[in-house]
Amino acid sequence: MKIFTPSFLILGFFVLGGMIFKLTSPLSCGPILPNDNIFVLTGDARRIPFALKQTESYPAAKIHIIGVGSHKFNIQNNHVAMERQSKSTYQNALAIKKIVKQKKLDRIVVVTTEEHMKRAMHLIHHENPKTEIISCSAPLIGMPPSQRVQRWTIEYIKYIVTLFGIKEG
Repeated sequence: MKIFTPSFLILGFFVLGGMIFKLTSPLSCGPILPNDNIFVLTGDARRIPFALKQTESYPAAKIHIIGVGSHKFNIQNNHVAMERQSKSTYQNALAIKKIVKQKKLDRIVVVTTEEHMKRAMHLIHHENPKTEIISCSAPLIGMPPSQRVQRWTIEYIKYIVTLFGIKEG
């Protein structure tokens, strides 16, 4: 039974874990309430337009665009705040923690792409354990399947590393 070599078993567990990671990742947008604070993690150009579309019917919702990519957007709206310092998902989580603490928020909505949501939620929850966090996943539309698989695989590996306590990478 040479099929069950250690390397084959490790590969099998990795693939199985990747399938579970994909199947258990939030792929839709949870309920947004009229006065919610919505945190959009930049890094993918589809996240900000997706968040703005999701909140069209909630004029009182406050949108916080978190991360280095926010400088690319010139949004003239009193309900949009931009944080430009954080450059990683962990730094995004720390920036969100600061805003949550300042505003004394007990509920937030997080917008990021579907393959990034699980790791982002893990890091944000770790920094804000008493805050209710609603996921709102932006879909990876218009992307070739090979590129989707690559992005999911990279995020799966980053998620595993994060579970081992390595937050920056």
